[in-house]
Amino acid sequence: MFDPMSDLAGDSGVQEDEGTPAPAASSGGYRGGDRKFADELHSVTIHAAQRTFYIDLKKSANGKFFKISEKSRGGQKTTIMFDAEDLDRFIEAFQEMKSHV
Repeated sequence: MFDPMSDLAGDSGVQEDEGTPAPAASSGGYRGGDRKFADELHSVTIHAAQRTFYIDLKKSANGKFFKISEKSRGGQKTTIMFDAEDLDRFIEAFQEMKSHV
């Protein structure tokens, strides 16, 4: 199975401000600087009450994956990633959860 974290090699998964240099990686596809470990194929932003969510479909040498990042008003950032092949499982889980709201 594709492991998007294998390419991060020390990256927290959330991009820092543009003026902040990216950390250098010791291995994997991410090299810092102008090189990206994955290409962004599509992106959606959701502005919620206290948070902003960023949903990105990306493609690396290992395959396609989703990256979901959340930024709270306090500036705290959180990111999860999962294989594109698992999207249907997430959609089913959200649909199940929606029926209980």
